[in-house]
Amino acid sequence: MEFLQTNMAPVMFMGLIAFLLLGFPVAFSLGACGLFFGFIGIELGILPEALLQALPLRIFGIMQNETLLAIPFFTLMGLVLERSGMAEDLLDTIGQLFGPVRGGLALAVIFVGALLAATTGVVAASVISMGLISLPIMLRYGYDRRVASGVIAASGTLAQIIPPSLVLIILADQLGRSVGEMYKGAFLPGFMLMGMYVSYVVLVALIRPNWVPALPPEARTLRADNGNSGLPSLLVLTVLSVGASLFFATHIADVHTWWSGELVTAVAKDETIVVSMCVGVTLAFVLSMLNKVTGLGLLSRMAERVTFVLIPPLLLIFLVLGTIFLGVATPTEGGAMGAVGAILMATVRARLNLSLLKQALMSTTRLSCFVVFILIGSTIFSLVFQGVDGSRWVEHLLTGLPGGQIGFLILVNILIFILAFFLDFFELSFIVVPLLAPVAQLLGIDLVWFGVLLAVNMQTSFMHPPFGFALFYLRSVAPAVPYTDRVTKKLIQPITTMQIYWGAVPFVVIQVIMVGLIIAFPGIVSSGLEKKEVYDMDAIRLQMENQMQELDFQDAGPPESNLIEASPDSPGANDDPAAGEAQGFDDPLKDSEQAIVQEKK
Repeated sequence: MEFLQTNMAPVMFMGLIAFLLLGFPVAFSLGACGLFFGFIGIELGILPEALLQALPLRIFGIMQNETLLAIPFFTLMGLVLERSGMAEDLLDTIGQLFGPVRGGLALAVIFVGALLAATTGVVAASVISMGLISLPIMLRYGYDRRVASGVIAASGTLAQIIPPSLVLIILADQLGRSVGEMYKGAFLPGFMLMGMYVSYVVLVALIRPNWVPALPPEARTLRADNGNSGLPSLLVLTVLSVGASLFFATHIADVHTWWSGELVTAVAKDETIVVSMCVGVTLAFVLSMLNKVTGLGLLSRMAERVTFVLIPPLLLIFLVLGTIFLGVATPTEGGAMGAVGAILMATVRARLNLSLLKQALMSTTRLSCFVVFILIGSTIFSLVFQGVDGSRWVEHLLTGLPGGQIGFLILVNILIFILAFFLDFFELSFIVVPLLAPVAQLLGIDLVWFGVLLAVNMQTSFMHPPFGFALFYLRSVAPAVPYTDRVTKKLIQPITTMQIYWGAVPFVVIQVIMVGLIIAFPGIVSSGLEKKEVYDMDAIRLQMENQMQELDFQDAGPPESNLIEASPDSPGANDDPAAGEAQGFDDPLKDSEQAIVQEKK
């Protein structure tokens, strides 16, 4: 018993691992383990009986957490968009655009994966959509099965890190930080990861061109009547849009100054990117609409198709992320607007019906209940774990590592990488992150930066062979038996499970490299965050002392008044700082300094 009393925290942690290895659902494993060891702790006298009385309050706190409302909103938005055919149109159009170059279909999948990530935030929807639509086309025209599988699975997992990501909402809640700050910090790493995927495809196209062939001429259907590709007019429209975006980005501070009437010298990078992108997109849409309405014929069929297919999701991105970054809406409100925008897009495209809406609502309800049950279970476990000083045990275990911050980060990322083989990002967020966050804060690590780093690492949980969920999603839609292609009438061989696994390996390596880059160059995340004001306390104190001396001099009265000898009973005769403090008088200088320190914290 003495051993159990002194080592309750590690025994409790090992008990949770035993529950999970036995195959029990994570939510019930967390709750059962917490209650089991909670009753043992009460019987042994380690825990007070009143501890478990805090559970109802904690559960009601979860139900009242408005931040978690963003999860069903973003999930509903993604599912409606996925079922409304937006992914199909995007893949078809971008595939025609990049088709003439080697690896063009793979580049189209990555580009569309980023767009779906920025509009849906749901990995399953992205992987399944692209697997159903683009995988048959890639197999039809001779793509290597490993490359095709890896590109589709990896592009779908971009929804993990590119806002609006569900994992970032969960991490923000667990770390006690703003969802908007997490989104801003993840903005640049997400698109850097997309760029690394593109670089890998380009490298494959250079080294193994037969693995990623270009589309044959007969497959390029989006052409003008005279057979021209129509790319020159699209290039001109792109140059005009990009030029307008860059011009606006360089003068956005002047626009803020004109709008607010106050001098603005700097604007946040994320706000500049989103608003400038919106300006360029709006210009392209207006020019395309004028060309279509007036019948000028200045734009080709390709240019019009690309414009009208790309602009709705891009405007939806601005509606959601733009309002969050600009501070107009909270993430929950942005998710609500995104869900309404997705329903409107599906209605305009005549794709919305009762069956689609019912399926989307049912899937959203299941995912939301899954998240809430895991959160309730983790709350029970963490309450008892902290009651037996589990946080102190973890703190002593991790703060004593050699290397300080770097040693801690290396060990934590190795731990997350290994656990990602067996747990998904929800389970990692609710089980592991609450144990690591206090130690990271104690070591002086910014929790927003730490959260984005963990999100990139958790992304590997979807790609790990053999348990990656993205690989399971792709396996469910990839051909398992030979079939006859409906266009070429050729017999297409199936994709094996090992080909899907080997295709995922290069992208797992890329994700690990991205983790290393964030650790080596913290500015990748912190550059997107708002700069915190740093106060010079010595300068502030000196300034306040000078001001108070001037006030004392003004209140002293005529010089001759100082010659009057004060009687022992006169007010202020015995006044001194010590006496004033003893009598309860406030020191304004000390109070102001404490207020500034609290504001800085």
